[in-house]
Amino acid sequence: MRITGLALVPPPTAADLPKVTPELLASVLARYSRSNEGLAAILEKVDPAQPEASIDRILRFVDYGHASIGGLTGGLAIAIDNVSMWLAYKLFEIAQMADGQESSTRYITMDAGNIPSAEELGIPFDLASRWTALMGRAFACYHAEYARLDSLSLAEPERVRLPAGAKPAVVSRMRKNYALDRARYFIPFATRTNVGIVQSSRMWAQTVKHLDSLPHPEARAAAKLLREELIKQSPRLMRHSLTEASYVEQARQELETSLRLGLKQLSVNRLEDQTWVKVDRETPPWLTEDQSVSEALRHRSNRYGYQGAATRRMRVTFAWNNLAIAELRDLNRHRTGHRYTPMIQAGFYLPPEIAPATGQRLLEDQAALTRELMERGLPSYVYSLLLGAQTPFEHSTQADKFIYEAELRTGMGAHFRYAEHLSSALKGFFEQVPEARQWVVEGTAEPE
Repeated sequence: MRITGLALVPPPTAADLPKVTPELLASVLARYSRSNEGLAAILEKVDPAQPEASIDRILRFVDYGHASIGGLTGGLAIAIDNVSMWLAYKLFEIAQMADGQESSTRYITMDAGNIPSAEELGIPFDLASRWTALMGRAFACYHAEYARLDSLSLAEPERVRLPAGAKPAVVSRMRKNYALDRARYFIPFATRTNVGIVQSSRMWAQTVKHLDSLPHPEARAAAKLLREELIKQSPRLMRHSLTEASYVEQARQELETSLRLGLKQLSVNRLEDQTWVKVDRETPPWLTEDQSVSEALRHRSNRYGYQGAATRRMRVTFAWNNLAIAELRDLNRHRTGHRYTPMIQAGFYLPPEIAPATGQRLLEDQAALTRELMERGLPSYVYSLLLGAQTPFEHSTQADKFIYEAELRTGMGAHFRYAEHLSSALKGFFEQVPEARQWVVEGTAEPE
């Protein structure tokens, strides 16, 4: 047995390792999987100074599926600045096998200057000034509520749950977070943010293809820029990133569904919580599950511990009727399984600390503009939404992933609304899997 390491950028102590491009790395590993000559013999054909010629010597790409080779390119890291929060959400929805981060609302600029132009987003010319004014009013409402809640938390410090013996700097940070986390529902979904994503060429090609097939001008513009950047690192594989008929048709049908549901359910009233959980524990009759749920869970020391087959094989689908976009942005980044939302405004969430009448005129005008955009059949309606818009959201995965998410989102430092949603989902899960209750740590979102 011989083990040889490959590195895109070799560490200083590994001067004997070849420095290869992502596609050359993929071609080497692809040939390795289809040969018994050994990796060292294949590497003899590699000339790092001529990666394209080396690829041709190692293999003919026509002989190998581009998808399987693309997955061998390692992690290609891309930073995407100044995209709308909607596009950031869409990137994480599409790139389900990626690692990535998005700028927190606690650190990005919150004013009307931090929004793409109406033209960039596909807002019709005759509605552009109305949309722009509405975005400005939404930010003004956000800032007013933030200032009010910040002052309130200073005057009534008991409102903010603080860890015992917290230092003044911690108290100040948590007080401001208390205000931001409740005022943020007035923030426009069109607000610019930044995204960093790491994934293989295979998944980048699929992501770019998907973006290029969407009806949103911002998505297609992003696809073009991403392709231009990725071609520098993976030129052969990015030829598979162009728009494709099946993607276009599914995007058309999903938009049609969103418009139909959105026009039917559009509202500025807060929706009461409804949670739906379905657990499927069935196994094939020739491969029954003998392990108990207790044995699958009880050996963990925390949520990162490895769970047994009893929960890994158990399917769980959970859904809420009223997930605010503010929460959707984070819950959408739990990558396992499938997530789905029609992205509509079936209601509008405001926390109890904000008076129901606050911003009422703003929300009525916002809903009217959303309705007009939807009646015209325009995908740009998403940019009239605010983070408080409540939309149905469904996630299907396995029980071990669901348990991890529930423990995380109710645990120390979790946002109060995450904790409410995941606690209700856990309740539905325990009703169907009562033996898990003893071993799942449901937190209280205590401050960190």
